[in-house]
Amino acid sequence: MRGRFAEQLSERVLVFDGAMGTVLHVAGNSLDRALPELNLSNPELVSTIHESYVAAGADVLLTNTFGANRLRLAEHGCSVSPRDINLAAVRLARQARRGVHRTIFVAGAVSPAISSSHRAGVRADERAEVVREQVQALVDGGVDLLVLETFGYLDELVEAITVTTEVTDLPIVAQATFTSGGLTPGGETPREVVKALAALPVTAVGANCTVGPQHMLAILGELKDATDLPVGVHPNAGMPRRTGRRFSYPVTRAHFGRYARRYAEHGAAMIGGCCGTTPSHIREVVARLADLRPRQANPVTAVPKPRPAPPQSPLARRLARPGFVLAAQVTPHGEPEDVERVRGADLALVRGNFGEALRLEREAGVDTITTVTAWDRSLAALQADLLGAHAFGLRTVVCETGTPAPLGDYPGADGVWEVDSVGLIGLLAGLNAGRDHTGLTLATRTAFHIGARVNPGAEDADAELARTKAKIAAGAQFLITRPVYELEGLSRIATELSGVDIPVLVAIAPLTGFAEAEYLAYEVPDVMIPPRALSELEAAGEREAEVGLALAAELLDGARELVRGAVVVADEHPGNVASLLRQENPAIRL
Repeated sequence: MRGRFAEQLSERVLVFDGAMGTVLHVAGNSLDRALPELNLSNPELVSTIHESYVAAGADVLLTNTFGANRLRLAEHGCSVSPRDINLAAVRLARQARRGVHRTIFVAGAVSPAISSSHRAGVRADERAEVVREQVQALVDGGVDLLVLETFGYLDELVEAITVTTEVTDLPIVAQATFTSGGLTPGGETPREVVKALAALPVTAVGANCTVGPQHMLAILGELKDATDLPVGVHPNAGMPRRTGRRFSYPVTRAHFGRYARRYAEHGAAMIGGCCGTTPSHIREVVARLADLRPRQANPVTAVPKPRPAPPQSPLARRLARPGFVLAAQVTPHGEPEDVERVRGADLALVRGNFGEALRLEREAGVDTITTVTAWDRSLAALQADLLGAHAFGLRTVVCETGTPAPLGDYPGADGVWEVDSVGLIGLLAGLNAGRDHTGLTLATRTAFHIGARVNPGAEDADAELARTKAKIAAGAQFLITRPVYELEGLSRIATELSGVDIPVLVAIAPLTGFAEAEYLAYEVPDVMIPPRALSELEAAGEREAEVGLALAAELLDGARELVRGAVVVADEHPGNVASLLRQENPAIRL
């Protein structure tokens, strides 16, 4: 079997199984326990899971041995022999393929020697020794290949490969794990990982865990660009949600299957699932890949990098010219006042539906930017609306995840999203590339100019920056901030994005008075109201709206050196936004 793995890898897409730990957890086992020990204490359960993946059509079964070395077992207080656990794991996986009239490989799963929280206290030679012990047990048990998975630190992955090659000449699949920001927890890019492994005798490389299907597609592209080795991807089923002592994952098998198809079309040689995936997810993968096996000799490529020049939407044309761009943000209500709120602005950012945006274009003679939210909408419905809007001439959209309204007695109830803003950006980028949400080729390509939101006031600035970069990687071509009330956060985000060729527009919402400012400062998360603004508004008395407008004008003047334009929230100020601000501060050059 050892020679056949590399041979079949070159001929067809191999489907790996999904999560073992997740299914064991669903069956009632705490994630706090040493799950590999179940190979000895509950072998029937482990066998049933393997058999379910065989029935789903998996080509490769991973042994239940993630963390089955003496250091990790000790973390869970397990004193059972690691060798016995690993030997039992191989036996159970091999038994699951008996009587099946197709080739199924058994892969020995090997994790990093120690969890990241204990990494600093363990020497490199100690890590190498525990990996050696586990690999030797897996080889003695009769695995067909070794999968080194979920390595977040490149030095540990190189150590593990080196040790494995000293023990056996079986095929090695080396898998790193990457965050949504595109880096390993140790800070390495996919290219850096592949470069470090180039001189080592690995059969294939890949990525698994940490991110869901969409982010994994971008990681696949970077890996494929950097190596000629076969590449595999094993994403999670989205981000986990904890309810009590239980974890659940949001990605449906249909969504997972759609991305599996895209992985194959983009040249993946191995596709499987990590945390949160189940036999039903793998069954969907097998079904989606049925007509692509054997693997395509000339897989389609992802959206090329660097991204193509932005399509010539009204905003793109305006950004191509010198000067500061001014837009007015409105939430239209089908009233004449809607037109007055946007007169004099370069563009109007419309919070509402496409029909209102078209009405404003017709009645006010102003080009529009339209917000699109992913909340409570299926991918198919979003795509249909976007294609219809494009047919009517709308070109510029800002993608938002959306926030559901409180639901009566259940104000904490969550919304329903098939995709978030990053997924919505990816949908638009796909339409621009001529692909629909299922990956099928469209007769024509769209020409959307794709925008996204960024929040300079976010409390976790690093997380906000990482998510913003994920939006850019997904295809965002310009950014509009959430309303800002001070320049420090805006300056920080502008500096962080200075190396990225993407225009930023700042959103400015004139404060109506002290009550609004106090509410935003103390009761709304991720909003920063400077103390000076609070004190001036509190002291303004009946002039508070006038003072709020003056503060906005000052903020706008200071933002000119940081960003390409501004979006002024005009809902509370009917009339000409440009004149309104000029009247408040004649020094502003609009």
